[in-house]
Amino acid sequence: MTLFALGLNHRTAPLAVREKLAFDPAHLGNALLDLVRGQRVQGVHEAAILSTCNRTELYLTADHVEPAAQWLAQYHALTPQKVQPYLYHHPQQAAIKHMFRVASGLDSMVLGEPQILGQMKHAARLAEEAGTLGTTLGKLFQNTFAVAKEVRSTTAIGANVVSMAAAAVHLSGRIFDRISGQKVLFIGAGEMIELCLAHFAGHKPAHIAIANRTPARAEALANKYQATASSILRLDEVPTRLGEFDIVVSCTASPLPIIGLGMIETALRARRHKPMVLVDLAVPRDIEPEVGSVDDVFLYTLDDLGQIVESGLESRQSAVVEAEAIIAERVDNFVHWLDAREAVPTIRALRDAGERMRRHELEHALKALGRGDSPEKVLEALSHGLANKMLHGPTQALNQVAGNERVELAQWLARIYHLHTGH
Repeated sequence: MTLFALGLNHRTAPLAVREKLAFDPAHLGNALLDLVRGQRVQGVHEAAILSTCNRTELYLTADHVEPAAQWLAQYHALTPQKVQPYLYHHPQQAAIKHMFRVASGLDSMVLGEPQILGQMKHAARLAEEAGTLGTTLGKLFQNTFAVAKEVRSTTAIGANVVSMAAAAVHLSGRIFDRISGQKVLFIGAGEMIELCLAHFAGHKPAHIAIANRTPARAEALANKYQATASSILRLDEVPTRLGEFDIVVSCTASPLPIIGLGMIETALRARRHKPMVLVDLAVPRDIEPEVGSVDDVFLYTLDDLGQIVESGLESRQSAVVEAEAIIAERVDNFVHWLDAREAVPTIRALRDAGERMRRHELEHALKALGRGDSPEKVLEALSHGLANKMLHGPTQALNQVAGNERVELAQWLARIYHLHTGH
């Protein structure tokens, strides 16, 4: 039985593939039961499933990884041939290292992002509820969470911003004490807006609105991040409703600015000059540059965000080296624990054999005492009997082998019994 990490992520598979292999959270428990106890796959003993927008991974103890890979494809009504090119699998030590790196944010699209740790904890909790989290995988998850906590608390891996989306949140936080109290408007519904929406949604703003040329795409984003239906705006509503929002993030493909100086001045009057943060991620720009000179407006462009990202990357790269060193040491520790577990049956059998010897000699001693034999003679016989029985196996083994095998066995016996043979 071996540990495996099997899956695909943002580096190995495009979104079109990842979304086909994502698991419905409502059905994850049934999927785990099907993987471990179903008829479609054999040899999987423990399992947990991590399914996010950027990765789908199975963590397993199994005899072989191939049946689980086939199950992953078949569960999603795909042929294994269509899935195989995007999959990776890591056995034993590599699986441990992979899980430690994922939980620590070293394998994320945004280096050091903290959300993945919560997602892994949720995956472990679901597996435990489904009854598919055994001793080995349960211990691995415990160690994974401890390593992620150590990396985050002793390195600067999460201390600096390393994405445009995170930078937008960071700059907004400079103006407002809490994002959670603000109303945020997103103009556009492309990939960059979705990344920003994900980051802002994590801070639970008071209200999220999305304005887009295609309402269906805006509604899809609103549903994904649990924004209400009333949060969908038409683009032509933006000029009249702009003053309602404290933070505006815009990224469209418009060839001309969609937010001008006059629109902002009108919005500020409606807000009684309460500050506004405007984040323009578009090329060409969505917001007229002159807006940046208006009092109570804080306008940030791609260049502004890029400076923050660049400085964050530099400091985080040095933190990565420290994090990898921590992970390497903790991987060795867990591998040692696994190796020790593999010796448990042998240790148990050895103790059982010793117990049988002890009881056998004790019975002889009690009978001798019952016959009235001298206690000194009984104890002498007891000690000789135990010693002879304990040494019979190693002595017989040495006598039955020859050559290099005898030399190697003699060395092991010397190590076990701390013998000094004089050689």
